[in-house]
Amino acid sequence: MIAHIPSSSTAVSEITLMAWVDVAEPGARLVYHRGFLVVDTTPNVSTLGKPALEDLRATANAAYRLSELGRIHLVQERLGPDRFAYLAIARPHKGTVPSASVKQLAAAA
Repeated sequence: MIAHIPSSSTAVSEITLMAWVDVAEPGARLVYHRGFLVVDTTPNVSTLGKPALEDLRATANAAYRLSELGRIHLVQERLGPDRFAYLAIARPHKGTVPSASVKQLAAAA
């Protein structure tokens, strides 16, 4: 099952991503951003306002850390020129319990 973000300009928050990881079945997919992530997270280039840019950067950083911890796979799907869907795909939990990603992220920070 794929969880989609509500609109093309709204990103999933860092908290939403971390909560989703704790309850997602292996193979579940979450679209956490649509656009061009490197452009959308770069100050002076992004068209996002500062709060939205900072929120997106926090979500992207959390996604990367969760990937490094083996909790998700990160995948891009091309939607068109300079436009992508950024997906998190849940991996098996390996015996972890809910809230484990929060503890892992805190330890990694």
